[in-house]
Amino acid sequence: MRLTTLLSMAIRVVVPKDFRYGTNRPWTPAAKRLNPPGKKRRKVFVEPLAAEEWPVLRGDTVEILAGKDKGKQGKVIQVFRRRNWVMLEGLNTHHRYIGKSENYRGTYIASEAPILLHDVALVDPSDRKPTEVEWKFTEQGERVRVALRTGRIIPKPVVERRDGIVPQQWKDGPKDTSPEDTLEKTYVPSLKTLEEEVMEKLGIQENKRNRRSYWY
Repeated sequence: MRLTTLLSMAIRVVVPKDFRYGTNRPWTPAAKRLNPPGKKRRKVFVEPLAAEEWPVLRGDTVEILAGKDKGKQGKVIQVFRRRNWVMLEGLNTHHRYIGKSENYRGTYIASEAPILLHDVALVDPSDRKPTEVEWKFTEQGERVRVALRTGRIIPKPVVERRDGIVPQQWKDGPKDTSPEDTLEKTYVPSLKTLEEEVMEKLGIQENKRNRRSYWY
């Protein structure tokens, strides 16, 4: 689906007053199924958190501080900044049946549920223990996360793209175009026609000129 089509769908969607946001986009059938017409659900208040102050990123390792999986550590696979949610790989799961029918009970699967941001803590790679973090600047002006307990810098996670490529670990092959060659300006603007440029490059001398044409 093109981005312009997706944005137009998001603009046209009308969210009811008592709509409960979830992990599905409001215009999808799954979100409409959880918010049928006339159903009022309890409002959920979310503490706003600035994007530049968000401490947990996709690919980080965090530890759960509350709930049935308290004390377990896992990898963040999805972040919902508008709801202060994070989803961990294989943790905080709930089981359900899908594909139920009259003659088939369905398939029993497990899926991850979101966890509130204040219920997880970032894991310090130096000792594998949870810690609070704070954004600071290095002497070189780089903005980094610093563990308040140990004072160590927690690097940003390396995340694969959808095609499986990690940009930070990519190495150019013999047939790849280098960034220097890509940014090099090889075109020189000229008022000459294509024929004149070809003749000049091949060393062809031609004294005749085409007659001028006028467009009205």
